[in-house]
Amino acid sequence: MKSRAFPDGGDKSKRSSYSRSHGGGRRAKTPGTRSSRERSRSRRWSACVSGLSIGRLAEATGLSKSGLFAHFGSKEALEIAVIDEAGRQFVQEVMVPALREARGLPRVRALFERWLTWGIRPGGCFFVGASAELDDRPGAPRDALVQTCKDWIDELTKAAQIAVREGHFRTDLDAAQFAFEEYGIMLGTHTFLRFLREADTLDRSRLAFERLLDSALAPGHRSR
Repeated sequence: MKSRAFPDGGDKSKRSSYSRSHGGGRRAKTPGTRSSRERSRSRRWSACVSGLSIGRLAEATGLSKSGLFAHFGSKEALEIAVIDEAGRQFVQEVMVPALREARGLPRVRALFERWLTWGIRPGGCFFVGASAELDDRPGAPRDALVQTCKDWIDELTKAAQIAVREGHFRTDLDAAQFAFEEYGIMLGTHTFLRFLREADTLDRSRLAFERLLDSALAPGHRSR
């Protein structure tokens, strides 16, 4: 299936979010070089990708609901385009800044902190909300979301593997298990913060992450 371009943007189907973050595409602009139009568009999409809401998308793009469907051809194609756009935003707000940090532990920390910031913005983490909506709905949108989430988990795993090679994490670390537990912390953060509205959620999330780091550190290496 070919995904259509958004009315005010490029064709999302031609760009891989994660390959772009590793130098596979155009270099990301720094925040200071982004145009006011780009910043305005990003703010509009930040409000929209908190859920697969056709009404909110129509409002953000200035089109009617029927106009959106006419542009994309189907609700399924539109949902895929929303997932692609969420992935693009995630790369720019989480991956790109974190990958500027030193390899190993500093980068692992940066990925978690950027991810935490992404998850507490208005509407919460798009991917958590979309997963709840699409988990029992087979089809191309679910497949697109699954691949995006798997790509992110792969990046968390790679970051842990690099920390092992840099001598920050112990050599017998199961990097996939580390990524599994790190992902679990973020899911717990979403539930306790967004649903249960527990005021100490972020403190508990960071404490859980520090304990995970302590369990992974190489002998004699300090987390801070």
